[in-house]
Amino acid sequence: MIAVVDYGMGNLRSVAKALQHVGGDVHIVQTASELAGAEKVVLPGVGAFGEAMARLRSQRLVDPLARAASNGSPFLGICLGLQLLFDVSYEGAEHTGLGVLAGKVVRFVFDPKVIGQDLSVPHMGWNTVHWSRPCPLLHGLDSGCHAYFAHSYYVVPLDAEVTCTATEYGYWFTSSIWRDNVFAMQFHPEKSQAVGLRMLENFVRL
Repeated sequence: MIAVVDYGMGNLRSVAKALQHVGGDVHIVQTASELAGAEKVVLPGVGAFGEAMARLRSQRLVDPLARAASNGSPFLGICLGLQLLFDVSYEGAEHTGLGVLAGKVVRFVFDPKVIGQDLSVPHMGWNTVHWSRPCPLLHGLDSGCHAYFAHSYYVVPLDAEVTCTATEYGYWFTSSIWRDNVFAMQFHPEKSQAVGLRMLENFVRL
């Protein structure tokens, strides 16, 4: 059973449908007891980091999610779900995250004189995803494939070795990570057509 965590932030229905489309046995969960019975966990999300952590705390999911990410079972974070795995975010103020991965979440800041162009924030739309190292979720795909992004903040891992793919938007940033059983991506696989569905299928087959 794949538990898709519902904490009232965004895109869980489309994520659940995409996972079902590629063969996943999906259950939407809201409590720690529901989460405890899962074989795999997916933490999606769209919106503000601080509000997301407040909702996870109110549902008493902070510690259960941290345990789920460390118990060896496959765990997937999507978009905001990637950012929440890190120690701290500076979105609006300083907010403590789940602390599964060491690092921070920061906003895109561009100096047009340095990058030679005037880029908008948020980073919105299709962009290329380049492999930093092999990863089980990338099986059957090629480096440089396209995925769909919608974000103003990005993760900066303390350990660069957790970076799985990188994407360029003004400068290079980590667009997905992998450490042991934990996978997470800044882009939206459920909106990335065949590429995203293949990644989700690879997750389902783990």
